[in-house]
Amino acid sequence: MIRVVKCGGQVLDDDALLEAFCRDFAALEGPKVLVHGGGALAGRFQKALGIEPVKYEGRRVTDDATLQVVTMVYAGWCNKRVVSLLQAAGCDAIGLSGCDGSVITASKRPPLTLSDGRTVDFGWVGDVSPASVRTEFLQLLLDNGLTPVLCAINHDGAGQLLNTNADTVASSVAAALGAGLTTCLEQPGVLEDRNDPSSVIPFIDKDTYASLKARGIVADGMIPKLDQAFDALAKGAAEVRICHSSVLLTDGGTLIR
Repeated sequence: MIRVVKCGGQVLDDDALLEAFCRDFAALEGPKVLVHGGGALAGRFQKALGIEPVKYEGRRVTDDATLQVVTMVYAGWCNKRVVSLLQAAGCDAIGLSGCDGSVITASKRPPLTLSDGRTVDFGWVGDVSPASVRTEFLQLLLDNGLTPVLCAINHDGAGQLLNTNADTVASSVAAALGAGLTTCLEQPGVLEDRNDPSSVIPFIDKDTYASLKARGIVADGMIPKLDQAFDALAKGAAEVRICHSSVLLTDGGTLIR
């Protein structure tokens, strides 16, 4: 089974964690794909350039200047840093944005009209789906022993770069390839008690998820992550696991089926 792994922002922001993660990822057996973002670093670069980051519901509003920054950070520094560490760990990685080989296309997100009549224009933000993924190109790389490392910069096929969400990219790639998806977070999995990192729920299905939400155990930011996990399963992903990057080589974390 192909494995798609999404690397979280905390890992990219910590040299020691990133180096350990890349060693573990390189040690994963079988064909694999890595997807990463880099939002925290992009935010710092924006501020250093005098650009105040603007977000709506956690999604970065992307004007012309912001698109330049996130492209330099995601497709440049973050991507090549990860690829270099994977190569050092013996993994023959190749770094890609969506426009490379047109591996992922995206559609520009339309403005959102709020209930009070105001409009949120996300700018150069793109949305992707399993149909956006050029699976034959990824499969060609995998068949030739290469490990794709995908950043969250994609394109519309007509010359426009678009800033996309790395979690959505990972889910779409996993669904398109029929792969297993591992999402690495800052916590060890979905927790029974959010203040107790040892209270990892080992398995969640749709019925369990409904019960956890009704009881308020799963709430806030974990809801969209689990919604996306079940959406990936519905669209073709083999399984989804949510865990901390340090247990990538184990069966730790929460398995979602």
